This record gives sequence, C-alpha cells and structure tokens, in this order.
Amino acid sequence: MAPRGSARPRPSKAEMRALFERYAATRDTQIRDELALAHENLAIYLARKFGDRGEPIEDVMQVAQIGLLKAIARYDPTRGIEFTTYATPTIVGEIKRHFRDKLWAVRVPRRLRELNYTLMRAVEELSQTLGRSPTIPEVADATGVAFDDVLEAMEVGKAYSLVSLDAETSEGEEDHSAPFGESVGAHDPQFESVEERATLDWALGLLPERSRDVVRLRFYEDLSQAEIARRLGISQMHVSRVLRQSLLRLRALILGRAPTSPA
Repeated sequence: MAPRGSARPRPSKAEMRALFERYAATRDTQIRDELALAHENLAIYLARKFGDRGEPIEDVMQVAQIGLLKAIARYDPTRGIEFTTYATPTIVGEIKRHFRDKLWAVRVPRRLRELNYTLMRAVEELSQTLGRSPTIPEVADATGVAFDDVLEAMEVGKAYSLVSLDAETSEGEEDHSAPFGESVGAHDPQFESVEERATLDWALGLLPERSRDVVRLRFYEDLSQAEIARRLGISQMHVSRVLRQSLLRLRALILGRAPTSPA
C-alpha cells in the first residue's frame, strides 16, 4: 500500500484502457475525472507551448483542460488508437480556437477571423522564403485569395488585441515617449453644434449685406443697438427694424419656409 499522502501511481496501459472502456459504457463522471487527472500533464505540456501569446498561462491551461475533457468524451477505445495521439490535436485545436475567437477586442465575422489566421500563416511562410515581409499581391497569389479579401482580412487583424491607454508610444523624430491615451481624441462639446453653425452660416449668406452686418455686430461682436447705429451711421430705430426682420428671415430660411419681406 502506498504511504499516506503520496501521489497515486499512474494506471498501467491495460488499466487505462479498461478505464476508457468503462467510461465509454457508463459515462461515469468519476471515471472521467480519473482519466482527466491521469492525463493532466499532457494538457499542461500542450498549454505551455502557447505561453508566449500574451494570455495568462493559467487561462490557457484551463482551456487545455476543456480540450482534454472533450477528447475523453469523444475517444473510442475500440479503434485501437492511443489516447494521447487522439487527444493532442483536440487539445491544441481547443487552444487555437480560444486565441482565434476569444481574444479579439472587436467581434468580427468568423469567416474573416479564420481567413486572417490562414493569411498570417502564409505571411510567416513567405517571410522565411523571401527573406522579407511579403507584399499584399504576393500573399494573394500564394493563397489564391482575392486582393480585396486579403486587405479586409488583414485589416481586421488589428482588432485582435487591446492597447492600454497608459501604454507608452513613440512620437516624432526625437522618439518622444507619451501615453497612448494622449493621442486619442476627447469629447468635444462643440462638435454637436457644427451642423447648426454650418446651417446658420448658410442662412446668413442669403441676407443682404446690411442685414449681415447688423447681425454680426449684435451677436458676434456683442455691440448694443446704439453702438451699431453709431458704427454704421444709421438711427437706432433703423437698427432695431433691420435686426428684427433679419432674425425673422433667418428663422424662415432655417426652418425651410419662404422668407418674409426683405430686411
């Protein structure tokens, strides 16, 4: 009997086969867990091969464990294939799907994700063959994918990972380092009024010159009617009349109605 606290010895090949046969017949979860524990090192070994992809290795190991459980559920011991031979591509496939599907910062169609993955592999192979990065036409020729589709799929690859706003970036010839967030535009409270300003400028352009001058001096330079009268050499009453008629005409123009009497 093994000493208390010691690791349980790994089942022999015959015992392992018997376990798989029993699980295939009963689907007993305790047997499944025993099989998963017996092959845990395989999942860890395969997960570590993806440890440099920017994802915490613990998360990759969890994905590998999921792949292991799927392999156990699908494995048919009567076919005479070693479980490790069967399980390896299943686990690796699960890990690759995780990186392809789960780590995109922006959700994009599966077709483009898979095409991007294929193109990236082609780029790696062409780079080794050519000794340089391939051009878009070279990638299109090598893969048989249309030029526009290559561009679209490679463009969505930019959505694969997020960049922290605190990440340092280099700017200018002096290699000045600044947080990425400083290059991201902030909310401009005046942006929403751009269309309104453009409409007002259009309507003002339709007024007679004297009317435009009165409106500009009153609302752009904030002069009083008396100051406008002195500036233009007309009476304050005339300024008041021109201003009132100008505002009515502007309102009619902006609302799309026919203008009132000339200002």
